[in-house]
Amino acid sequence: MKQIRKILDTVLNVLAGGSFIAMVLLTCWQVFTRYILSNPSSWSEELVGYLFAWMSLFGACLVTGERGHMNIPLLVERVKPAMQKALSIFAEIIACVFAIVILVYGGVQISSLAMGQMTSSLGVPIGVFYVVMPVCGVLIALYTIINIIEIANGTMSVTVADEGAQAIEKVEREKKGA
Repeated sequence: MKQIRKILDTVLNVLAGGSFIAMVLLTCWQVFTRYILSNPSSWSEELVGYLFAWMSLFGACLVTGERGHMNIPLLVERVKPAMQKALSIFAEIIACVFAIVILVYGGVQISSLAMGQMTSSLGVPIGVFYVVMPVCGVLIALYTIINIIEIANGTMSVTVADEGAQAIEKVEREKKGA
């Protein structure tokens, strides 16, 4: 599981980072064409908007893999460890169902509908840009399944407080070793 997670993390970091770099370059191009050439580039502005959505969804996948999504630990921290594990698995199942129903199923539906519509400046079907939704839905579902397996077999901590404490302990061990 750790190998699959590492590959997914690497690919998503490259995709999200690549989207961000492309956005920065395109925004610089927009500024150059608008203020230096006095002929603003409309296609780059439109593409930046789509790349921002892609970067956000790739980032959401990474956050899911790290179990960094929003949570309220008040209840989880007050119950016994077995119940903490059950609640954590339940939360991952909810995230998985959301990813499959909303992002995968809904994303396929909206992408199919939007294939007949063209972007105003780029002249590309809008559905091409919406394909990221089902792709990220599958990735989020895969991450939640990996998280469930790791929570169940005890290789992933159940609460955020445990993860923070583990990170602090790791840093302290590294300081002593250095």
